[in-house]
Amino acid sequence: MKVVIGLGGSLLTKEISYENFKKYAEVLIKLKEKGHKIIVICGGGKTCREYQKIAKESKATATFADRIGIIATRLNALTLISVLGEHAFQDVIKSVEELEKVPEDKIIVGAGIFPGHSTDFDSAIFAEATRADLLIKATNIDGVYTSDPTQDPNAKKLREVSYDEFEKILLKNKQGPGEYKLFDLSAAKIIERSKIKTIIVNGEDPQEILRAVEGKHKGSEILSLTSK
Repeated sequence: MKVVIGLGGSLLTKEISYENFKKYAEVLIKLKEKGHKIIVICGGGKTCREYQKIAKESKATATFADRIGIIATRLNALTLISVLGEHAFQDVIKSVEELEKVPEDKIIVGAGIFPGHSTDFDSAIFAEATRADLLIKATNIDGVYTSDPTQDPNAKKLREVSYDEFEKILLKNKQGPGEYKLFDLSAAKIIERSKIKTIIVNGEDPQEILRAVEGKHKGSEILSLTSK
């Protein structure tokens, strides 16, 4: 199976340590050894937000803040590559075109591509371009809710949600540098147009990524419900 994994920066930078990066690397290596082709797109996380905060206080433009975020994602990606070692291609992939130079037997690690979008968008573009079987977003929440569960005690978790309904939920969220929350709306439009099955899981337990590939996860699936 060809799998694209959006690995949230909130997970990688929650604890900036070798041990934290290693637990994600181990899951990725296990998937590779099971015969899956893996592409990972790293988010920026805490490092990104702290530097973007300085830029915003300096009255920098949103595009400038995005540029800072892109560098943060590439820092996380390069660090993950160092922990993956020989299992990964040793350069951060920054465009779809660069995928052509990566050996088939290597884990591909990418990061932010260009300003104006989050790494959710980058993950969706990579999934679309490679005709991936599955897109996984590993983040610090356990799935899709009818509304923000931190604000609404009546929010209900959805095990499955259609592309249309997913976009309606996203429209309730603020979209901007470091503020995409659940998912980037522009990324949602990509997965809808190419009918990419997408799973959102709580990646604080790295094993949830493995379980998502095996169909045993506790998260939410975004898919074409009419085609089931």
